[in-house]
Amino acid sequence: MPRPLRLPLSVTAGLAAIVVLVLGIAHAGAVDDEWAAPIVWLHGAVWYLANAIDFLGEPAGSTIVFVVLTVAFVLAARPRSALLVVAGPGLTVAATTLLKPVVGRRIHEVYLSFPSGHTAFATAMALVIGMLLAGRLALGAVRGTVLVLGLALLAAVVMGWGEVALSAHYVTDAVGGFCTALAIAPPVALAVDKLSTTVLRR
Repeated sequence: MPRPLRLPLSVTAGLAAIVVLVLGIAHAGAVDDEWAAPIVWLHGAVWYLANAIDFLGEPAGSTIVFVVLTVAFVLAARPRSALLVVAGPGLTVAATTLLKPVVGRRIHEVYLSFPSGHTAFATAMALVIGMLLAGRLALGAVRGTVLVLGLALLAAVVMGWGEVALSAHYVTDAVGGFCTALAIAPPVALAVDKLSTTVLRR
């Protein structure tokens, strides 16, 4: 993580963790307690678009994203970036997987839904890419933070729309996924930086 972004993103991570906690408590054990988009309204190109977006958060799609980016950074001799691409989104998705049964919120009376793992993955990947770009461009605290959080918000909105449009998640599930990524990815980036000073060279 670029040094100018450490404080603002750390503060953001703390606030995001509070939001996840509050939403998790508010919806703990709830079943079909919030509006979910009826999938019947999706037609033609909109249906294909929503499913294409959703695929990027599925195991197969996310694995492709992981592999392509990791290989690209390894070939570019940037092991720290490769590690961050794997660890940031990977630990974020792991956190959402652990949180779902703890919160116990369900959609369609069956599926655990809070927080949205798809939205968390997309947000975490955008955060990682944003941090790497901010470092490469040597951006200061303000512009760097705007870039990182702007990319994260864009990714969350796009993936969150797809999940709600497909009736797979509630809006607050997407917000929870977004905030889970904000809470996890920056500390992971700091840990990778610390590791890189002792093990990695780049």
